[in-house]
Amino acid sequence: MSESDRKYAKSHEWAKLEGDVVVVGISDHAQKELGDITFVELPTVGTSVHAGGECGVVESVKAASDIYAPIGGDVVAVNGALEDAPELINQEPFAGGWILKLQPADVTELDALMSAADYDATL
Repeated sequence: MSESDRKYAKSHEWAKLEGDVVVVGISDHAQKELGDITFVELPTVGTSVHAGGECGVVESVKAASDIYAPIGGDVVAVNGALEDAPELINQEPFAGGWILKLQPADVTELDALMSAADYDATL
């Protein structure tokens, strides 16, 4: 089951509005499919991304997978803890395993993403 307090992209990223910033991570389903995550390539703070654009990479024992921005905006923070402990994404995909924070260009882009119920129905 996906967390109901966030929105989901078809590419398996989640987005959660916290104040005026959007926190981004990958879904529990995605981390389970990837298996043990061994490396995360984070974007640079200050980078501008557009909805659906690549903004990082997650590598696991099974595969490498691009991370896509669920909405457009500027990267204002990255989860540096993932550099030393990428397994946080496996352990806490909705908490300590967040990947980046965006200052959204247009917060209404969140409306185009799926609810948790809709996302779960696609799995």
